[in-house]
Amino acid sequence: MKLGYKNFYLYSSVDAKDGSNFSLIMPSVNTKGMSVFLAKLSLKHPLEKIALIMDGAGWHKSTNLEVPENIKIFFLPPYSPELNPVERLWLYIKQNILSNKIYNTIEDLESALCEFINRLPQKAVKNICTAPYLDI
Repeated sequence: MKLGYKNFYLYSSVDAKDGSNFSLIMPSVNTKGMSVFLAKLSLKHPLEKIALIMDGAGWHKSTNLEVPENIKIFFLPPYSPELNPVERLWLYIKQNILSNKIYNTIEDLESALCEFINRLPQKAVKNICTAPYLDI
């Protein structure tokens, strides 16, 4: 029996004003993956200007990060992830998908995650992610 683990990563954005959201499951967290996520987000909203709040992770601030024209990135102060609305969504997902659950395979977990995200009402996302400091 080979010991080890398998994983994947959820890249997400959320509009706390209306609850619209966009997520991608990716095999790794790095600048290339972040560039792919930003490109797909831009394609989903080609006519909109997007203000994206991110923390100071290395792949967020890399000089190699490809940021589409319609996306402007704003960085949080260091050590303040609680200010990012998408963190609330991820916590909610973890509480409902991971807490007290065992999945037989990584594919089962990925499937459960996709189903959960796709069924999550926009109104629920808005309620989860709204924060008074956003003035929305």
